[in-house]
Amino acid sequence: MTAIKRPNTPAYMALLRRLHFYIGLLIGPFLAVAALSGMAYALTPQLEGWLYADVLHSSNRGPAKPLDQQINSALQAAGHDAVITAVRPAPAVGDTTRVMFTDSSHGPSESRAVFVDPATAQVLGELNVYGTSGVLPLRTTIDQFHRSLLLGEPGRLYAELAASWLWIAALGGLALWLANPAATARKGSLRKLHRTTGLWLLLGLMFFSATGLTWSRYAGENIGVFRNKFGWSTPTVSTTLDPASHVEAHDEHAEHHHHAGAMSMPEIPAQSTQFLQVLATARSAGIDAAKVEIKPGLNDTNAWVVREIGMGWPTQVDAVSIDPKNLKIVDEARFADYPIAAKLTRWGIDAHMGALFGLANQLILVVTGLGLVSMVIIGYMMWWRRRPALTRQPTLFVAWGELSIGWRCAISILAILIGVSLPVLGVSLILLVALDAVLTLRASSERAVDETR
Repeated sequence: MTAIKRPNTPAYMALLRRLHFYIGLLIGPFLAVAALSGMAYALTPQLEGWLYADVLHSSNRGPAKPLDQQINSALQAAGHDAVITAVRPAPAVGDTTRVMFTDSSHGPSESRAVFVDPATAQVLGELNVYGTSGVLPLRTTIDQFHRSLLLGEPGRLYAELAASWLWIAALGGLALWLANPAATARKGSLRKLHRTTGLWLLLGLMFFSATGLTWSRYAGENIGVFRNKFGWSTPTVSTTLDPASHVEAHDEHAEHHHHAGAMSMPEIPAQSTQFLQVLATARSAGIDAAKVEIKPGLNDTNAWVVREIGMGWPTQVDAVSIDPKNLKIVDEARFADYPIAAKLTRWGIDAHMGALFGLANQLILVVTGLGLVSMVIIGYMMWWRRRPALTRQPTLFVAWGELSIGWRCAISILAILIGVSLPVLGVSLILLVALDAVLTLRASSERAVDETR
């Protein structure tokens, strides 16, 4: 084997070039899967609108029946042991009202949505929904695949691995281009296309990485701790009621609202009327968005919450908690009062999901996702064509040995800080370095054999 050649570039650039190569080769498949599944998720509004059109929409355009009458219809269809967990009144003419229930047959994150035609108060159908936001089945499946490859909690490591390395790959590619921008014009068409695409998508890739990490398990926990420390968490409304104002006895060990019997609810007619009254109170308190959700308290000592759930622009996510007994406002959280970091997080999440700017947002996500997948494919094509030349390039250990003490200290400190903040990246970096050590030893052994011949 030919001895490793030293390129006429600084050692730190050789180190970065090798790292960039490893990211593309080893992390590329995870990036491609995350991008493809993310594109599918961004398109779920249109897919769900077509797939579930018979329950999400109604052809009737008459005046809406009172909300309590719509809820009564849903209650009759749900069964005697069903407990209402949330109500979402129809946001516009032609849309349906969604009443969500849970009973003994549902798991901790599962509930059932009954869809009611507001114009007739007739039940159009029902679907199982998931999570506190009541996500429909199609989006749930795509979301779970995007997050965890349908493998549950262990599968979330794949998405965190991709998000952790994506920003390093993007910035590393930018640094390599800045070090020698003229090389783009000189090199072959594949490398030129790879670099040009990366430059155009740089901001989008950084955005994907940053917002993706907020949902991750380990890095997301660190981000949450950081936000809490500096008071940047998203405000929530208090639902604690004054015990003195409620003489009814209550179970201090009441179970979570996902379980049947967790809430002490009034009779059906009174219960339906409460939703109507609580919504009217919230409207008078400034909850004016078309899309709202009414959630009953867990028990008699908890206030009800009415929150705006629209994810478009302008942002409407205000919330108020209301005492259902006297209809007084207990607490409120206004988006205008959010810390700037909480606002940025809200906007980032909605944009990541393709909901902030509607169709334009979706198209941007799809284009960026396709670009990322194309870069991964092009990267593999470049690797396949240049396999012999890559074996003669310095490994991480060879490049490290040529670094000055100052560069070694700076890179070591930076790697430790990033590895602690992004634990999945830190562990994978250790494995990557171990692989590079094996390849370095192998190259040295083969070179020693060649020199003895």
